This record gives sequence, C-alpha cells and structure tokens, in this order.
Amino acid sequence: MKTIVNYRIPIKSWCADIEPGAMEQAVNLTALPFVYGHVAIMADCHVGFGMPIGGVIACKDFIVPNAVGVDIGCGMCAVKTSLKAQSLAPDTVRLLLNRIRSSIPMGFAHHKSEQNWEGFSKAPDIGVVQQELQSAKKQLGTLGGGNHFLEIQEGDDDHIWFMIHSGSRNFGLKIAEDFHGRALSYCNKHGLELPDKDLVYVPLESETGAQYLAAMNYALSFAYENRQRMKNRISDIFSEETRCGFLHEINIHHNFAAQETHYNRQLIVHRKGATRASKGLEGIIPGSMGTASYIVRGKGQADSFESCSHGAGRVMGRNEANRKLVFEQVRQSMKGIVFDAWPRGRKGKIDLSEAPAAYKDIDAVIAAQKDLIDVVVKLRPIGVAKG
Repeated sequence: MKTIVNYRIPIKSWCADIEPGAMEQAVNLTALPFVYGHVAIMADCHVGFGMPIGGVIACKDFIVPNAVGVDIGCGMCAVKTSLKAQSLAPDTVRLLLNRIRSSIPMGFAHHKSEQNWEGFSKAPDIGVVQQELQSAKKQLGTLGGGNHFLEIQEGDDDHIWFMIHSGSRNFGLKIAEDFHGRALSYCNKHGLELPDKDLVYVPLESETGAQYLAAMNYALSFAYENRQRMKNRISDIFSEETRCGFLHEINIHHNFAAQETHYNRQLIVHRKGATRASKGLEGIIPGSMGTASYIVRGKGQADSFESCSHGAGRVMGRNEANRKLVFEQVRQSMKGIVFDAWPRGRKGKIDLSEAPAAYKDIDAVIAAQKDLIDVVVKLRPIGVAKG
C-alpha cells in the first residue's frame, strides 16, 4: 500500500500502476469536505464516472450517488459442489452451459412472464422505484450483459464450483440516474463548488438522501434475490445432470453504501467496485473470463475501510478493446475453456470488450492486497457463458 499525502486528506492506494484518469478522480474525492480520513484505492482501480471503480470513501453526513455507481448491488455468487475437480468432461460442461443458457435469460433478454417475489410488495413508495417495478418483475433471475457472466470452475480445493456475476438489472441504473439528477439540483441550488460535476451529493438526513438510501437498499435486495434465483436454477441443472450436492455458497455485493463504524465514528462507506473485507468475512474476487478467480477471507484492515478489490480491473475500455484486440489471439487465450458464444454488438460485430487481455493480471491484483485478504480457494474456469 502506498500513501500519497499532498492533498486535503491522504490517498491510500493498493493499485500498483494507477492510470492518470483514475488518479485524477481519486484526487477530486479528497476535495470533498465530508470525506473522512482518506481515500482508499483498491488494486483493481480504473476510471469510472466521477469516482474510480475500485474506490472506497467514508463520508460524514453526506451521500454521493456516483460513489456507489450505476449498477447498484452488482455482485457475485459462488457455489461449491460435491463434484471433484477434473470430473467433468468438456461435453458435460457444454451440456450444462447449454441448459443454463436455455433457462436463464441473458443480455437484453427478460422472462416472458412476471416472476413472483414477496419483495415486490415491499418496494418503497419512491417514484423511480415504482416506475421500474413492472419491468423488474420480468428481469428477476436474469443475467444481463456487459461484464456479467456465469462460470463453471475447478478449485484447488479439488471441487467443482460455479459462479455468477450480476446485479440489480435496470433498477440500479434508473435509481442512480434519478438521484444523480436530484443531487445535481441540490448542489446547484446551494451554489456548491464541485471538483467534478459527476461528484454531486446530498445530505444523508435530507429527504433526497433518505430516499436514495431506501431505493439503494431495495436495489440491493433485488440484486441479491436476482443472483439467488439464478443460483437455484443452476443448482437444479447441476443436480439433474450430475446428481451432485452443494456444500457451500457465498452471495455478496460490490457496488453499495452502508452505515458502518470506522475509527470509532459512524460513517457511510461507499464501495464502488469494491468488496467488504471485514475480519473473517468471505468474499469473491473474479478474474477475466479466461483467468482464475478467488474465494478470499477478509482481514479487516482499517486503512481500506475493511475492503478489497472486486475483480481484476480493466486495462482497456470497451471501445479500445474492440479496436486493438485481434479475434484469433483472443480465441487462443480461451483455449481449454468451453465458450461457444461470443457476444455481438448491436451492429452484429463480435464484441471483444470482455476478452482476458482487456483486464489486469488477476494474480498480480491478488498479490497487491495480501494485507487485506487471505486466499481460501483459487478457481480455474472450465466453462463460461456471457450475456
């Protein structure tokens, strides 16, 4: 960890080579008067909207919508099966993935009928939540696109695992956009100077702040249930095809804000592309679609606000990856992994934005944060499905 001290508050960074744009965003965070103690930058840091992805801040009495991000509740679910590593032939992996694809809507696809969930009756009476409620009833239990994925893996614990990366679907995006606009109005009304127009904020105790927390927490519940629904369906498929049992599961968020105690103060910790890593808490740090992922256990390190990275982190933006990467080289990087369906953009061109070369070296990212986490299991992908 490196500490940079020449700002209003320090920046504490676990990122070995932070890109200039992300560093500028970290510096902008130090200028916000309510950010407490320091800004923490995780090992997978890269540029986001306003705040870098892989950034953590603890705030006194204020909430920053873009310090949570647009995919509220995006996170990971991992399940350890009773199957032994190397027990699944490629044809079986392909069969499992084909059944999963036919059962779980991916990309822009939704369920044809509304899904039942008791949480729908508990939606807060907040305009943007109510507006999205009907469409959300067909999105529950769907993967989405972009960097969301389903993966079958072999662990160095000698077991087969499967893993899901998904969030709150359109709920999170619409809530983020709505409250960013409301925060912008608040800052303009009060003539507040901002280091970046994307870092607008509202008081936690204001009506807008209270509504944001309620809407965000509802999106977190939806995102958790979304992953649970997919996990249950995949478990059924595994059970039907392999007669396996299920030994352990983890389901966590990595885009959220939470009221926590740090340095003997009540603060609201914003984790944007960062995972909670309290002492003894299990977490999931995925790599790219062609590289390892890790099950980890937090060490409760105070300087990171008890956080760690949420993944490998990008080294190329999506457009840059599609410009620079060569399909044959990308295909070779997936050798030995069952992956049949490269996504295509709206114009029909193969989308390489999620290729392994678009991401940092996950092993280097893990090594950079050994003071934040202990590795429990290393997982190697043997089959991948993406939206």
